[in-house]
Amino acid sequence: MSAVADEYTGPWLVVGLGNPGEGYARNRHNIGFMVADLLAERMGAKFKAHKSRAQVAEGRLAGRRVVLAKPMTFMNLSGGPTTALRDFYKVPNGAIVAIHDELDIDYAALRLKCGGGDNGHNGLKSITKSLGADYHRIRCGIGRPPGRMEVADFVLKDFSSAERKDLDWFVDRSADAVEALLSEGLERAQGTYNS
Repeated sequence: MSAVADEYTGPWLVVGLGNPGEGYARNRHNIGFMVADLLAERMGAKFKAHKSRAQVAEGRLAGRRVVLAKPMTFMNLSGGPTTALRDFYKVPNGAIVAIHDELDIDYAALRLKCGGGDNGHNGLKSITKSLGADYHRIRCGIGRPPGRMEVADFVLKDFSSAERKDLDWFVDRSADAVEALLSEGLERAQGTYNS
């Protein structure tokens, strides 16, 4: 965890990435929204519209004040709402967590990291362009598309029936990883969840 995050006592900003609208709700690209919804449930909080063009839920997780957010722009414009929330709540980049789908990790595997590239992910590209790269990521593996399927088609499809058998467990484990990051720091959380 960055030095800022170790000493920081203000709220953490946890941003689940996805696309707004019922048609996208169960897409692979929306795993970030699914995890954010579960975290809000754990906090006993409800999402409300915020002037940042995001839905926001506030509460406590793992002993820390947390602002949970779901940008209501499309994925490739996530940086605008994330930056607006960072500025509104005065959160340093080291206390920002993005939860997102990751093609280069097997389905249901997780990787936690701070900083680094966007790996072609349009949501991360937008956030990094707005904030810089020094924020935390919970990378939720969705695997690669089968055969010759285009990446865009794959991420905008719902999880397969086989994947859905483990989806609740996967979302639950991803939410646990967020809480571990908040309570134990990056290194210890990586030791537990970087499968």
